[in-house]
Formats: sequence, structure tokens, C-alpha cells
Amino acid sequence: MLTKYTQNDTRQRIYIRDGRSPIPKNETTSKVMSANKAKNTKPEFLLRKAIFKQGIRGYRLNLRDIPGRPDIAFLKKKKAIFVHGCFWHRCPYCNLPLPNSNTDFWKKKFKNNVDRDKRTVQKLEAAGWEVLVIWECQINQYIDKCVKQVQSLFTE
Repeated sequence: MLTKYTQNDTRQRIYIRDGRSPIPKNETTSKVMSANKAKNTKPEFLLRKAIFKQGIRGYRLNLRDIPGRPDIAFLKKKKAIFVHGCFWHRCPYCNLPLPNSNTDFWKKKFKNNVDRDKRTVQKLEAAGWEVLVIWECQINQYIDKCVKQVQSLFTE
């Protein structure tokens, strides 16, 4: 995203397209999609805050040298936690509908995301890691259960 100044010295944001996705019919859609973050999302923050409150510490965030860059990783214990957004990773509990426009693109995009997630878990497990996937909706509805799941990683 670039910011350009118009003749009136007002700021106008220009959204640069990289060709990976179709151009949305609505500029608002483009702005909303551009605002999505890859890390430090609200569900991640809520989970980290809750596990920290329970005394679970010593984790690292989004490490590049670990397959899939887990949202939370305990290096010494080889435990990885992914916080998956329901929309992007196709939550099995929410059953969210596909977007109405460019549905072929979205079907392919979501299938690739789900397949990549499966491959990532397989790679980590093959390397001796224990992997926990927590969904955005689970954090929003049952944060205490999510914390217990994280705690159970260390009691087994």
C-alpha cells in the first residue's frame, strides 16, 4: 500500500495489486482484505495473554526456522501451537460460506490453505514436534478450555 498526496494535500491510499488475487468489485473489500494481519492477531493475543496468566512461559513467536512458523513455539520441548482464523483456514466448526464473488478463486485459495496446513503439521510431527491447532472461534467462546489444552501439552 502506498500513500500519495493529491493537489489538496490530502492523503489518498493506493492499493497495489500483485496479481495473486482478482481485483475486488468493491474498494471497501480491498481495504478490508489489506488490513488482515498474518501475525499478532486478536485471537493470538488473547490466547497468549491467557496462557501467560496461567504461568505458561518460555515460548517464542513466529519463528522462521520452524516449518509453518507456529504462532507459539516451545523450542526445548518441541511443542507448536497454531491459532487458525476460521475464515482463512476453513474452520470445521463454523462452516463459513464462500465469498459471493470470485468463488472459483476462493475455493482454490482455501483448498491450498488447508492442504498447506496439513503438510505443515505432518512436517513438524515427522521432526518430533507435538502440534496443537486452536481455532479462532474456540478462543472466542472457550478460552479456558484452550488454556487447558495448552497446559495438557506439558503434562503428558
